[in-house]
Amino acid sequence: MSGSAGRKGSSPKISSYYKVKDGAVTRLRKNCSRCGKGVYMSDHANRRTCGKCGLTEFSR
Repeated sequence: MSGSAGRKGSSPKISSYYKVKDGAVTRLRKNCSRCGKGVYMSDHANRRTCGKCGLTEFSR
């Protein structure tokens, strides 16, 4: 295996957090409000969680 994607414990490619359509770039995931830009929150069924600082936002 040449890349890190696929190994246990590796992070996904950062390009999977963005979508490009008609020359406009949009973020697909929310940035952590504590950690700032570049740290994304994971989406779960009922919450968003930051893997760096542990911030959890529950959805209603």
